[in-house]
Amino acid sequence: MTTDSRVADLPGHERSRYRFLVLFMLLLVYCLSYVDRQIIGILAVPIKADLQLSDTQLGLMGGFAFAIFYTGMGIPIARLADRFNRVRIITAALTLWSGFTAVCGLATGFWSLFLARLGVGVGEAGGVAPSFSIVSDYFPTEQRGRALAVLTLALPIGSAIGLFIGGVLAAEYGWRTAFIVMGLIGIAVAPVFLLVVREPVRGRLDPAPLAGAKLRPSFGDVLAHVRRKPSFWWLSIASAMASMLSYGLAFWLPAFMSRSRGLDLVQTSQFLAAITLIGGVIGIVAGGWLSDHLGRTNRAFYALIPSVAFLIGMPFLLIGVSLTSLPLIFIVLMIPQAMGVLWTGPSVSAIQHLAPASMRATASSIYLFITNLVGLGVGTLAFGAISDALTAEYGDAALRYAIIICAVVLYPLAVLFYWLASRSLTADWEGGSQPAIR
Repeated sequence: MTTDSRVADLPGHERSRYRFLVLFMLLLVYCLSYVDRQIIGILAVPIKADLQLSDTQLGLMGGFAFAIFYTGMGIPIARLADRFNRVRIITAALTLWSGFTAVCGLATGFWSLFLARLGVGVGEAGGVAPSFSIVSDYFPTEQRGRALAVLTLALPIGSAIGLFIGGVLAAEYGWRTAFIVMGLIGIAVAPVFLLVVREPVRGRLDPAPLAGAKLRPSFGDVLAHVRRKPSFWWLSIASAMASMLSYGLAFWLPAFMSRSRGLDLVQTSQFLAAITLIGGVIGIVAGGWLSDHLGRTNRAFYALIPSVAFLIGMPFLLIGVSLTSLPLIFIVLMIPQAMGVLWTGPSVSAIQHLAPASMRATASSIYLFITNLVGLGVGTLAFGAISDALTAEYGDAALRYAIIICAVVLYPLAVLFYWLASRSLTADWEGGSQPAIR
């Protein structure tokens, strides 16, 4: 347990204001992580041309190369985060992944870029679970859905920044410069984060632990705890399906717009950055608000809301990738973009409530391990491999068909698994099944 209790010593009104500064700093760091993991999507076209790569190689580099260590290192780092200073862990992680992002700009071939992306994954493994845990120690139960939704705004904001700035820098100065610049920005932010954010007292906003509960549980204790909660596993699998869609589309839509709709690099970056930002912010804010509002009376809504969102999003994506009018594509794709990220706030918030404070970072890392190993590691690769398999017959249209095939498989699976999670979520909720009405 941390010995840094400075925040707990602040007067209530100061602590109330300060927690929003903490949330902003966590959001900033999380944005940088999404910039660094998603920028490769907009740079895929010039990278493919420069390094002579196939779509399968691009998929490996954009997903699997990042995911293999991102997921593998997440659990041991989360174990440290459940015991030691989380702010310092996040600072070190930010420095590491930003450094490797800059190194990506020095790559000379597939393997050197692949290895640099491995390094980005190692660094980012230390940022997510500790951030979720810190938010849970600054915001009480009834506000966590919204607070975590604000944190997950990093997904659309960071992705949009990566698309826009990455495209502009690559067009003006080359794709290597885009990697180097974004990496150096992250390195500069790291010491500011360390100076501003204070480590909170762990579990201070949660109910008192039950008599006999371990303050420093082992990994086996955490695994045994979540093993008894079926909703944890259904949420993890559902989020993996959702991540396969979100990461796959984020990585491949820039190439789709270039190949099938004839946009240049800057046009593609501007077009998709706007869709990602507007649709993403709407979806994440709606997900956080709906889950906190409806979840006050029934915890099952934390899973039912994402299930309904994916049911709505599927037909609009299929229509969007079949249109040729850019204004219509923009309007139609806004809907699956919003529905495709709405799951993040409710899912992450629910996971935080399926384990006590002493297990929270580790439980989150198990969830993230499943979500990202499947979602990020397999999703991006699956889109690319299907595209390569169809290229001989369909040419540039192969990527469009790959997107359609993945969509008609993954959307229904996400709907199903989130619905299954909703059936046991209320009973599995930590601290009692009946929510407090406020």
